[in-house]
Amino acid sequence: AALRSAIPEVLEDGENDVPMSFRESMAQMWALFQTIEAELAQLTRQQTALTIQDEQSRSLIELEGVGPIGALGLKLAIGNGSHFKNGRDAAACLGLTPVQHSSGGKQKIGSISQMSGHKRLRSVLIQGAISVLSYLDKREARTAKEIWLKALMQRRGKRIAAVALANKTIRTAWAMLSRGESYNASLQTA
Repeated sequence: AALRSAIPEVLEDGENDVPMSFRESMAQMWALFQTIEAELAQLTRQQTALTIQDEQSRSLIELEGVGPIGALGLKLAIGNGSHFKNGRDAAACLGLTPVQHSSGGKQKIGSISQMSGHKRLRSVLIQGAISVLSYLDKREARTAKEIWLKALMQRRGKRIAAVALANKTIRTAWAMLSRGESYNASLQTA
């Protein structure tokens, strides 16, 4: 925000020590930045409109931490869910299950693989999950999933809880898309 107000001031102020050649280059770059920013805003509006038009994508937005970009990404990645046997396979395909190193009956479970899956979608889902956890940190849990998340955050930390929520989101999205169901977050009774 400070940069957006400072650049026009620098360009208009004729008495500062900025050379004219640099000022001209800066003006061109500023105009290009504004054009790209406007085009990006237009593309975001179009993507949101596409997401809202599609019934399945609209239902995916109801999941915790899933916005228009995440919903469209999940819809495109999972499809109708028929090419995955279960939700764990869908989460593994997107790169949100831990890597296993098992030998001789000993199972060693590592972290999620950074090299496999849909990196962009995984990043969007984890960012959405972090947002949910930050919001949940400030209020009481209302659903069974929120109670589980709060306990997991205290036990393992926010980042691991965010990855676990993103994993659970993919599994839930797979169930919704493969069975044609809508999301139902059951509230806890007092």
